[in-house]
Amino acid sequence: MVPTEVADALPELVPFLRAVQQRRPDDGTWCEGWTVRDVLAHQAGNAEELARVLRAVLVGAPVETRGFTREAPYRRMSDAELWTAFTSRCAELTEVASAAASDLAPETEIGWTGRTVTVPFFLEHLREELVMHRWDLTGDDRTATAALDEPWMTRHTVLSVGRPLLVKGAAGLGIGPGGSPVEGRLRVPGTDDVLVTADAEGVSIGFAAADGPATIESDAATRVLLLWGRRPADPTRWHSSAGPEALVRFRNLLGGY
Repeated sequence: MVPTEVADALPELVPFLRAVQQRRPDDGTWCEGWTVRDVLAHQAGNAEELARVLRAVLVGAPVETRGFTREAPYRRMSDAELWTAFTSRCAELTEVASAAASDLAPETEIGWTGRTVTVPFFLEHLREELVMHRWDLTGDDRTATAALDEPWMTRHTVLSVGRPLLVKGAAGLGIGPGGSPVEGRLRVPGTDDVLVTADAEGVSIGFAAADGPATIESDAATRVLLLWGRRPADPTRWHSSAGPEALVRFRNLLGGY
């Protein structure tokens, strides 16, 4: 059972755990190359690292973020050990985040994977990871679509993880000096566009008022999936008149993790 304080801080945790329980550990997922067990090990490593980095700031001894090698100990665990470790790491993150909310100003700048984030990021980021990786397990069920549709999911994706999400896709495009840049607009009617660009200088992502034709128009949940390099099962949930060449380059840029 998940303690009440943990479930309240991470409302996406229980739906994620239920999705894991309904599958075999060696079942495949929509996350290319990962089984259910791999997803759980990844999430355990995420929760541990988020808590470790935030705790270090609390005690006045900041640390660098470790890479995904942090997942190795969890991959060596038995299925039962991994389940217990993951739920324990979530409880630890909840405790550290609560202490940080009391002891640190919300705008305190903290280093995380080569960029600067603030205190609320840490709990919110695991919440987003729980939503995204639950979708990797279940696909487009009602719970996944409702969670992806939440406005905070789009904000966090664009503002907190947007640029890292584009790095792999941009590298694959091989845009060198003098190369043709890629620019696209992801539009959900009634909201600001998400404007994404990549050129020889790097990548950028942000919100912009809707202007001109969209590269891709969709519902909000689909837009988040596209930004993470995912695809909804039903392709009619997105629409485009950009043309095949522009659309393929833009879709390749949205490579995600």
